[in-house]
Amino acid sequence: MGRRPDMPTGAVLVDKPAGPTSHDVVAACRRALGGVRAGHTGTLDPFATGLMVVLTGRATRLAPFLSGLPKGYRAGIALGARSESGDPEGPITAGGAVPASVDAVRDALAGMVGDLTQVVPGLSAVKVGGERLYAITRRGGEVERPTRAVVVERADLVSYDPMTGRAEVDIRCSAGTYVRQIAVDLGEALGCGGYCATLRRTAVGHLGVDGAIAPDAVGSAQVTDALAVLGHIGRVDLDPVGAAAVVHGRPVPDPRAGGAGPAALVADGHLVAIAEADAGVLRPRVVLAG
Repeated sequence: MGRRPDMPTGAVLVDKPAGPTSHDVVAACRRALGGVRAGHTGTLDPFATGLMVVLTGRATRLAPFLSGLPKGYRAGIALGARSESGDPEGPITAGGAVPASVDAVRDALAGMVGDLTQVVPGLSAVKVGGERLYAITRRGGEVERPTRAVVVERADLVSYDPMTGRAEVDIRCSAGTYVRQIAVDLGEALGCGGYCATLRRTAVGHLGVDGAIAPDAVGSAQVTDALAVLGHIGRVDLDPVGAAAVVHGRPVPDPRAGGAGPAALVADGHLVAIAEADAGVLRPRVVLAG
């Protein structure tokens, strides 16, 4: 059976609540949209809330152009305790005395910014020797945890309460950064322990959670043209001849001076394809129209 013509192709910004998995949120969107193919561009842990970019229909093939974008988060970090998972899942044990000074927390946060080598949390889905790291950790196995290079652009202390040990931190970081590991590292740097008690994704690239809707509010009317989520990619408008060529997978001239990198090819205000620059032409890589 072919795709029904009323099944939307595009993107919707969803504000994930705490509790469901990212897969659950996508499944709810799929049901709300009549069974259309759907996928997200970056997982959020069940306890986390905030922005998920859900792609639908043929636009699911655009995920590689969005998954690598930097992310923004508001993290609620509980100091004075340790969590095996780095988050509320635990188990949680008591730590040391929390700092009395806001400046001490701010100074320690400064060490969390920059080009970093981050140790992957023990309860993560990264595979080591073909097995998920969380499975190894939960059965008591010992393995050297892998590291990954990440970039933390900023980690700004929004508030800190020395009575409760609670710090609210705004973080901007590269894709693939474990914010809960930042919380753990902050606690260890302060000598008291810490974990990520709450986490809200506030941004994916140029997209903000303020424009997102609850999963149960998703409907066909909320699915926008995928062009709306590709503001980080240069745009090239096509005439009817160029649009027809691209729909059939043929290259078109690249009008950009010294063109480089991908381009969003647009006709009549709608995304037709994503193309790659190649020796003065744009070769369609992902075609949505047709």
